[in-house]
Amino acid sequence: MSGDCIFCTIVRREAPASIVREDADTLAFMDIQPMNPGHVLVIPKAHAAFLKDLPRGQAGPVFEAAREISFALRHSGLRCDAVSMYLADGKEAGQDVFHTHLHLIPRFAGDGFGLRPTPGFGRIADRAELEDQAARIRRGLAQSAR
Repeated sequence: MSGDCIFCTIVRREAPASIVREDADTLAFMDIQPMNPGHVLVIPKAHAAFLKDLPRGQAGPVFEAAREISFALRHSGLRCDAVSMYLADGKEAGQDVFHTHLHLIPRFAGDGFGLRPTPGFGRIADRAELEDQAARIRRGLAQSAR
């Protein structure tokens, strides 16, 4: 755990949080700046600034917790017709707390929340372009296996 990380402080119970679920690997609590009522954050207890920093096998528990909370949100009595999950991995993606965390945001028609398409969205990508991108990602995967 990192001493100056607010989420690590919450894990150590040195800062308040409205906890909804906890197990040996993860903690889930209410976001203090919710997009919609019922907005929950799921974090690994071990500090990892970015998803790539999580030890192998530690992403699974985060998504298992998310699966359970998604079900609970839909059966909570809160307005929740769907759930968006959002994980920002890096400053340019919108990450502002550098401890890996997954947002679970209850959704309903007209809630005003959503990802905004970028210029060019909707264009069908050229197959050669997709193959080039896939090859680049495969090379990156080979690097991560080292």
